[in-house]
Amino acid sequence: MNVEATAQRSEAPRYRQVAIGQPSVTITPGTGGEFYLLADEPLQPYPGHLLDRLLHWAELKPDTTLVAQRDSEGQWQRISYRQMLVNVRALAQSLLRYGLSAERPLVILSGNDLEHLQLAFAAMYAGIPYCPVSPAYALLSQDLAKLRHIFELLQPGLIFAADATPFQRAIEALSPVETPLVFTRGELPGRVCERFASLLQQSDCTLADLAFAGTDADSIAKFLFTSGSTKLPKAVPTTQRMLCANQQMLLQTFPEFAVEPPVLVDWLPWNHTFGGSHNVGIVLYNGGSLYIDGGKPTPQGMAETLRNLKEIAPTAYLTVPKGWEELVGALECDSELRDSFFSRIKLLFFAAAGLSQSVWDRLDRAAEQHCGERIRMMAGLGMTEASPSCTFTTGPLSMAGYIGLPAPGCEVKLVPVEGKLEGRFRGPHIMSGYWRSWQQTLDAFDEEGFYRSGDALKFADPEQPQLGLMFDGRIAEDFKLSTGVFVSVGPLRTRVVLQGAPYVQDVVVTGPDRQRLGLLLFPYLPACRELAGLADDADVGEVLSAVPVRHWLSSLLAELNRDATGLASRIAWLCPMTEAPSLDAGEVTDKGSLNQRVVLSRRVALVDALYTDPGANGAVVEEDA
Repeated sequence: MNVEATAQRSEAPRYRQVAIGQPSVTITPGTGGEFYLLADEPLQPYPGHLLDRLLHWAELKPDTTLVAQRDSEGQWQRISYRQMLVNVRALAQSLLRYGLSAERPLVILSGNDLEHLQLAFAAMYAGIPYCPVSPAYALLSQDLAKLRHIFELLQPGLIFAADATPFQRAIEALSPVETPLVFTRGELPGRVCERFASLLQQSDCTLADLAFAGTDADSIAKFLFTSGSTKLPKAVPTTQRMLCANQQMLLQTFPEFAVEPPVLVDWLPWNHTFGGSHNVGIVLYNGGSLYIDGGKPTPQGMAETLRNLKEIAPTAYLTVPKGWEELVGALECDSELRDSFFSRIKLLFFAAAGLSQSVWDRLDRAAEQHCGERIRMMAGLGMTEASPSCTFTTGPLSMAGYIGLPAPGCEVKLVPVEGKLEGRFRGPHIMSGYWRSWQQTLDAFDEEGFYRSGDALKFADPEQPQLGLMFDGRIAEDFKLSTGVFVSVGPLRTRVVLQGAPYVQDVVVTGPDRQRLGLLLFPYLPACRELAGLADDADVGEVLSAVPVRHWLSSLLAELNRDATGLASRIAWLCPMTEAPSLDAGEVTDKGSLNQRVVLSRRVALVDALYTDPGANGAVVEEDA
């Protein structure tokens, strides 16, 4: 890759004017092959509490919409900055009577809505940590294992859900009968229930104001749980310092937010750091407006997103790569959508996984054809433990895989690990440790106090390191689909090998930055030959194409997908390998196990072909199973 030429090309097109920081970075080599990167621009002072910004904007622009959501009739129900502050103080006063604390926090089971956000802010105002939980843990999981783990770890003192009925099974299975419940709608028989509306009925908020005055930068705002890709989810105590420091990093990186307050139309779930910390924070910190999008980047949910985008013109749009894949197709064929979407937009963002260059190019073409200029596409690297942002693509390059340069105040350390450079991070936005998990906390930090991310990074051009960093995969095997869904590779591989016995020797899971999972299946040939009724010297191609073997492969795929609960476990295709894994090429380690990363790298052409047309490449596809 000619990085210098790429940098020049990225500057040649005309871009819509937008205020973006001009980063420079100091890079210091270490003595053991490591590198230290620090932005030259220092982090400016930031407030001690995120809700200081609510008080600020409630006084400065009281009638501006802070948040809005469509009601059952499709009309936007709005809450201004002034009304949000009034409601937050009343709710905080009510929450104080439950005796909540970090040892007994508020747990929110349902997804994004006006009541959720008001309760979240109220808990922060009262100095009470809250925890937004993925609704899927209660609504879709059959064994409730992740939610059980969360309840056991946090010991919630109060549980909120928008509607009682859908969450009844999970609450009754996991929550002690004495735990109080709050619902917007409905109630559970035999339980202590209160309506959200009744919590607003407070006229004297003295205790709430005193509680807010007693909070500081080290107060825990919320517990956010990691994806739990390899083990049960870990709880990240996110402090006010972490949230405010990261928002100040964002503002210095994108001073555009101070030029024009951001208007977001956003579906991203608040139980994830991208939606709940990054996006909600951008709006509140900078006096913007958040329109809660009830859609999702799926064939069924995209219609609602498009409806909202035609009515509300955002100044910035942030979504996962799958969202951009869906949106670009609509932009290409819908002139009404283009008129609205491109009218005010200044910045585009993606996160949670890599955006394919083809989608990126189509977005550029759509913008150029409609308004004669491109819109800056921004990305970076972040994680729950960093609340969330560490780097941004404000450097000179513009291409898939580029994660840019450190944000002001974030120290980056690159350390040689397993032939790659692991990205490690330190700063006021980084957690101090996992909740009630000292061993995981010890494992998460190195001897200099840098958080070990597990992400592999590399210089875009080692000869010009100041150009910034590229994402280089995970040190471990787990990955994300283009939808942002985390895939736990180890358990899936184990399940395939166990269910595939005796015909499967090993398997590699494909899918990083793809929409669907696939399997490269390494067969145990003696058993497969026996199944096919062929001689011991039968050619591997003849064995794998035999009707009994093909029939069994289809049955295996159907069996694997029978209990699939989503994209993280559903297999689109599986392809039996005619070439055994190579020890010389590093596909097999000295211990005899497969190195998934090497297999995928060495067989990248085959994987690309399988995603283009799996049936033409000998794979068994889900539709045939």
